[in-house]
Amino acid sequence: MIRVLLVDDSPIALHILQRLLSRSPEITVVGTAGNGREALDLMPALNPDVICTDLHMPVMDGLEFTRAVMNKYPRPILVVSASVEPDSPNVFRVLEAGAVDVYPKPRAILDADQEKLARELVSKIRIVAGVHVFRRAGATRRAHSTQPLVLPPLRARVRMVAIGASTGGPQALREILSHLPAGFPAPVVCVQHIGEGFLSEMVAWLAEVSPLPVRQAVQGEVPQAGVVYFAPDDAHTAFDGDGRFDLSRAPPCDGHRPSITFTLRAVARRFGAGAVGVLLTGMGRDGAEGMVDIAAAGGVTIAQDEASSVVYGMPRAAVALGSAQQVLPLERIAPTLAALASSGNGLGAAPPKGTSFGAQQGKEST
Repeated sequence: MIRVLLVDDSPIALHILQRLLSRSPEITVVGTAGNGREALDLMPALNPDVICTDLHMPVMDGLEFTRAVMNKYPRPILVVSASVEPDSPNVFRVLEAGAVDVYPKPRAILDADQEKLARELVSKIRIVAGVHVFRRAGATRRAHSTQPLVLPPLRARVRMVAIGASTGGPQALREILSHLPAGFPAPVVCVQHIGEGFLSEMVAWLAEVSPLPVRQAVQGEVPQAGVVYFAPDDAHTAFDGDGRFDLSRAPPCDGHRPSITFTLRAVARRFGAGAVGVLLTGMGRDGAEGMVDIAAAGGVTIAQDEASSVVYGMPRAAVALGSAQQVLPLERIAPTLAALASSGNGLGAAPPKGTSFGAQQGKEST
């Protein structure tokens, strides 16, 4: 049984949410609260498995409440609010505070398709209930910061880094991108499973902390060293014969479009031993088979470890396949990528920042 605490300042919304969740035999609502302060006071007695909270509330809003819960009673939080729609900056503020996911509540909740709303909400709660949450992650990072890096052997200069993520990915990507050095000597292409319409705001949120430019990949563009690219909504990201981005509407791979495996395979084909694949937190197994291709091409593969993953699904699948050469805590991934790129300079002249990786670079022998 998944024990749920509902937090919303609207009695009507609380009633409807309770009615929707009552349709699931595996979910029980153990309590309700009208604001974050009231909910925080109820936490010790109710001990919920999952919290569903609105964002805009009096006394203590959802953002402040999320921060307080993650400090005192860390557990999975799903923000259910009309204020977390696509193109809203609120989405990534609450994720940064510690929420696991968001669900845009229809503004006219009384007029919404109740069956559809119930299915989607129950599905979200099931997923959120299985995640791993963290308290004071910064202390963990400091504890690991003095450990020496152990790098896998490089067969070629790093020419492309590909990173895949799903549930918990935006927070993990923020940690990695904020610690990659300016002038990183290779392009970085990222695939993040995220609801359609949320990508632009996520890119802007990540760009706030990244020393590198962060943007969406564009059809026909040549990837540049020292730039981070994201696969756009509903399109696989690959490369054409000249090394330019080739955005594809091919069928979903591993159940996703964009697919991590699709991109990792394309990176393996194009960059061979100069490819680095990184698989982060997420449900399912997308990316695991793509890591096999990069390893087989002589490239380097890194999976996030279980302790630092919000959901240890995709990295676990890569480890099970034997395709992850290194399994690292999140805070060690950026330093490892920086060290790999730096140590690889001796295997071939590293291009300066802004150098394109088109036809000439793409044809370099591995």
